[in-house]
Amino acid sequence: MEDQVLTITRRPRRPAFDREKGVEIAQALFHARGYDAVSVADLTQALDINTPSLYAAYGSKLALFDRALQRYKSMDSLKAAAYLRPGRAPAEALTELLVAAARIYTNEPNRLGCMVTEAMQADDPQAREIASALAKGCTDVIRDYVAEHAPPTETQRITDYVLMIVRGLSSYACLKNSEEQLVNCARTAGRTLEAEFGPGPSAA
Repeated sequence: MEDQVLTITRRPRRPAFDREKGVEIAQALFHARGYDAVSVADLTQALDINTPSLYAAYGSKLALFDRALQRYKSMDSLKAAAYLRPGRAPAEALTELLVAAARIYTNEPNRLGCMVTEAMQADDPQAREIASALAKGCTDVIRDYVAEHAPPTETQRITDYVLMIVRGLSSYACLKNSEEQLVNCARTAGRTLEAEFGPGPSAA
């Protein structure tokens, strides 16, 4: 009897799961839908893994959301300090910040608004807490800048106004208003800031 050669067909190995790529995918999903509307099933489908693998990689949906928010803050969010530099006229700098927010929040049709700002309105209290803690960094930068240029009695009022505009721009973007509309709103708010601080030399 002739020897028979047994041929074993090996299935190709599945590539190792890329956790950082998973955070990127989850960030897009959370940004587009919000924390409450994204289920674990949505995440496993988007990441192409099963539920035990999701928990093994990230710990929980909330922990993955935290990492997605951290990634958004480091890579995609409005960087207030980049606009509020020393030596600039405050109304000019703050207006530029607002205009930049208007453009960033409308830059990608599937990821409108500020992910952190919108997460602060989540139904889940832990998600809200994570987002609020991240938002504090930007809030502090704005408050500190205003405090350098406004009387102490006016610092909180002007800071609240700027934050209201920034967060309002995010909400307005989520309602699918255009970049042009948001920029116009930002510039209108800038004229109010000129009344508070003066227009600065570049407005002459």
